[in-house]
Amino acid sequence: MKEIKVITPAKINLSLKVQKRRPDGFHPIESIMQAISLFDYVTVQTNDSNEITINGNSKEIPYDSTNIAYKAAKEFLEVSGLNFGVNIYIEKNIPVAAGLAGGSTNAAGVLYALNKLTSKALSSKQIFDICAKLGSDLNFCMRGSKALCTGKGDDMLPLEFVDFSLTLVKPKNLKISTKEAYDLFDELKEGTDLANDLEFALLEHYKEIKYLHNLGLSMSGSGPSFFMIKPHKELKLDDSYMIIDDLHAINHGVCKF
Repeated sequence: MKEIKVITPAKINLSLKVQKRRPDGFHPIESIMQAISLFDYVTVQTNDSNEITINGNSKEIPYDSTNIAYKAAKEFLEVSGLNFGVNIYIEKNIPVAAGLAGGSTNAAGVLYALNKLTSKALSSKQIFDICAKLGSDLNFCMRGSKALCTGKGDDMLPLEFVDFSLTLVKPKNLKISTKEAYDLFDELKEGTDLANDLEFALLEHYKEIKYLHNLGLSMSGSGPSFFMIKPHKELKLDDSYMIIDDLHAINHGVCKF
């Protein structure tokens, strides 16, 4: 049995501009993404069972074939033609369904780990193609730092990294799916000059989002996490909001623990 533990960072969207839905169902985007120092930890083991198992410390994610990390392991085995079992354990610290790419970064971590454990059985392009197949954020999560992501999100132009501190704020009892956010975007009758088009789409539907918006915070991805580049002590929030402070931009993506 071989084992590796990897760090899988969250990301924020410093900007997110969305275009109309294409015939294939995707919305072309233009987004500046930044990896941040909020991490899940993914441990991957190989074995002789020929099965994929997944477990973790969170009660908010599925531990079966619907988990994107499970799908990543399955895709890796199919593309590589290798035949072995995989055990995955996810130590979840990134809030779930929060616009921070928590699931995507876990899946990228599994691909990174399996390629390390198999002495790079797959090329960078093969890993890139699997990432693109599984989701829009995986390739960015794999590389991290700061990038302009366009198309479905997997076309990346690296940008100059600038370190900064930030605070995340998330309504504790609010989860928003990516599908819901984009469906509401499709219903918009007007454009916006906000940095995040999906924030504008959600504003009139959730009082928590309007409240954080009015405080001057910026939404990440499809929400409902917001961020600010200033100390959280300036905020007046009640116990229904989670605050994650003392974070900063990081110049890497998935990496070995």
